[in-house]
Order: sequence, then structure tokens, then C-alpha cells
Amino acid sequence: MINFITNFRKDEDGAVTVDWVVLTAAVVGLAIAAYGAIQGNTSDVLAATGTAVLGASDYLN
Repeated sequence: MINFITNFRKDEDGAVTVDWVVLTAAVVGLAIAAYGAIQGNTSDVLAATGTAVLGASDYLN
């Protein structure tokens, strides 16, 4: 039983998995934050571009 406990304490295979889970969660969090920052400005730019295209005299000719 003592050998099992000693080997269990020395085993580090699960630690790598925890690292990957934390890193993946950080990347997903950053992607969500970037999407939130970009989304509002993108819709404004698209609306302004559509207005400019419709207002251009060359578009109607």
C-alpha cells in the first residue's frame, strides 16, 4: 500500500492535462473578448459602407 501511494504521488501524467485545459480555456476566453470588441464596430462599418455605395452616383449609372 505504501508503494502505491508513493507511485501515485510521483505520477505527473494528469498535470499535463490540467495545463492544456487551462490554456485552452484562456484561448477561448480571449477569442470571446475579441469577438465582443470587434462585433459592434463591424456592424457600424458595414452600415456606413452600404450607405456610401447606395449614395454613389456611379452605382446608379
